[in-house]
Amino acid sequence: MKTKEQRDTNRKAYEAAIAKIFKDSGETYGPDRVCAMLRRQGYTASYKRVSRIMKKLGLSSIHNRRRQRSLTDSRNARGKEWPNLVRDLDTIRPFEVITSDISYIRTSEGFDYLCKVIDVASGVVLSYTMADHMKAELVTETIKKAQRRWGLPKGCIHHSDLGVQYTAKSTQDVLKELGFKQSFSRAGKPGDNAWSESFFSILKKEAVHWRHFQTREEARQAVFAYIEGFYNTRRVQKRLGYLSPIEWLNLYTERVAKGVA
Repeated sequence: MKTKEQRDTNRKAYEAAIAKIFKDSGETYGPDRVCAMLRRQGYTASYKRVSRIMKKLGLSSIHNRRRQRSLTDSRNARGKEWPNLVRDLDTIRPFEVITSDISYIRTSEGFDYLCKVIDVASGVVLSYTMADHMKAELVTETIKKAQRRWGLPKGCIHHSDLGVQYTAKSTQDVLKELGFKQSFSRAGKPGDNAWSESFFSILKKEAVHWRHFQTREEARQAVFAYIEGFYNTRRVQKRLGYLSPIEWLNLYTERVAKGVA
């Protein structure tokens, strides 16, 4: 039987591990993801116990603020027939469906607009572009970046809302040239593109809110550090079995190579 001193030492070590995991997450992890990381480190962990300790230590995730709405304007697209190709898909494999949207970050120099392309299956941010405008070329540049970096296959479905940047002829032409299929959310149904809505909500809460960027460059550096240094590579997701997007994608690729996926 352990002595009181040993129990106190173990308790302090456990609390320190929780505090470090929370700090390393940028104060974004709640009890569920802290539990997952503790188990990966060899600890036993229950949601109830970890939640109690986090409350005791004053460790509260920042995920309790409202979502950031999309900036794209779909009013001109209403009444037209735009296909939604993803509603009835039962299984989505990596690079089968990608999703895109635009949001903004406020700086002292004015708004900086962020367009990103995400792989739906893995959650990997495949590419992103930031600029001082939100024209269609912001979208086409981001799509081309994703293709150059990842070699996306022909037949890949590109899903977005009905914003003018995505219904623009230039965007349609780029997607046709790449051999991609274009899919759209239904008008007034932001939930059809929940992947993009969720990502921007997470980005704003974990890397933008409560920060003041003096310049657009400062905002761009912060987004780069978050996406490349944390979100893609280290931020675990419950739906991915508490793996980061890149970890999940690498594991999937290994399983395919072994013929077990």
